[in-house]
Amino acid sequence: MYRTCLLKCLKPARNHLPSSSASSTFSTSTMSLFKHKNAKRIEGLDENVWVEFTKLAAEPGVVNLGQGFPDLPPPPYVLEALATAAAGDNFMLNQYTRSFGHPPLVKALADLYGHVCGRSIDPYKDIVVTIGGYGSLSHSILGLVDVGDEVIIIQPFFDCYEPMVKMAGGVPVFISLKPTQERVVGGVGDSGDWVLDRDELASKFNCRTKAIIINTPNNPLGKIFKKEELQVMADLCIQHDVLCISDEVYEWLVFSGHKHVKIATLPGMWERTITIGSAGKAFSVTGWKLGWSVGPEHLIKHLQTVQQNTVYTCCTAIQEAIAQGIRKERGRLKEQDCYFTLLAHELEAKRDRMAKLLLAAGMKPVIPEGGYFIIADISAKDVDLTKMEGDEPYDNKFVKWMIKNKQLAAIPVTSFISDQAKSLYEKYIRFCFIKQDRTLDSAEAILKNWK
Repeated sequence: MYRTCLLKCLKPARNHLPSSSASSTFSTSTMSLFKHKNAKRIEGLDENVWVEFTKLAAEPGVVNLGQGFPDLPPPPYVLEALATAAAGDNFMLNQYTRSFGHPPLVKALADLYGHVCGRSIDPYKDIVVTIGGYGSLSHSILGLVDVGDEVIIIQPFFDCYEPMVKMAGGVPVFISLKPTQERVVGGVGDSGDWVLDRDELASKFNCRTKAIIINTPNNPLGKIFKKEELQVMADLCIQHDVLCISDEVYEWLVFSGHKHVKIATLPGMWERTITIGSAGKAFSVTGWKLGWSVGPEHLIKHLQTVQQNTVYTCCTAIQEAIAQGIRKERGRLKEQDCYFTLLAHELEAKRDRMAKLLLAAGMKPVIPEGGYFIIADISAKDVDLTKMEGDEPYDNKFVKWMIKNKQLAAIPVTSFISDQAKSLYEKYIRFCFIKQDRTLDSAEAILKNWK
């Protein structure tokens, strides 16, 4: 019966079936390959930059400034809180907690974001705690984007945005941040030089547009959208009744002279915005994989539906530790010893050091306004890569060549770009500078001896 059913399914391709003389070799197991192929929703999404380049960066002797994780120690009190939660007297901290977020954590988040946003936030209705910022993005897209809906993505973008939209059946619509003419001509600029064309942005909105995804501070560029830029997006969202998914996982990592503005605080935007945060980025514990979405109940309830029917809940002990961390930092937000402030100050010095090293090595850095990545224009290096095999963008080949020949790992910026626009960005690569001084010392030795 199974064989008959499968043959009926294959009937449109009848002419491609084996001839009768070979039918004996067309076994049930061979035929099952047709039925056991991947679901269409993941078609073409099997490649991943992190799998490929993390493997290359793990080779002995390679200095890894590619993948975005700190090798700095997290705040000691957060580690102590986790140890106490896991080994303390309260056995319930090793069991399931509330599906949508551990009560102490959502209360701490409601207090923190209520203060930052200047509004009352319901810890149980306006927040969902997820497995990392990834989980928040996935829940937002799966819970709010339907088949055929268009989603505007600003590029460069974190690489999971596009596949997540496609898996939900949505249609990604891209618009590029581009450097101003002054930056193109020469000299070292900063990420604020990269802007959207307002008319082009307006042209991306139509009756099929469901949402826009923004990332500020941006990964990999480090751009922080100014209030005026956010207002343009907000006006378009309101005009076309479009949702905003605002990825703000680097919200505390803001450098001198810049200010992070939440688009949800602009008039008319709280009602249509999901704001995404991350414990991994806030406390330098990326391996703990804990994030959250904050927004109005009428949107968050759909993310909660996705949560309860996929991962159900997150690690209780980790949530307890992060709750204690949030409460501690909330109490000293305006003090110099606030971890969020201290980390941003430490990273600013590392950013400046990295920029000088790249410039001395013949690359043109783009100084980030926030986050912990810096991109650099490698055009002047003029490395001949024509002999390298594969039909890949120049930056992909350059990074592979650099890992092999210079023992230094980075990430190609075209990994954060749609296929249609890769040629505009293939002379840039991304470095991560949230590293200990000894790691940066090793990178410095490589860059100073570059010939």
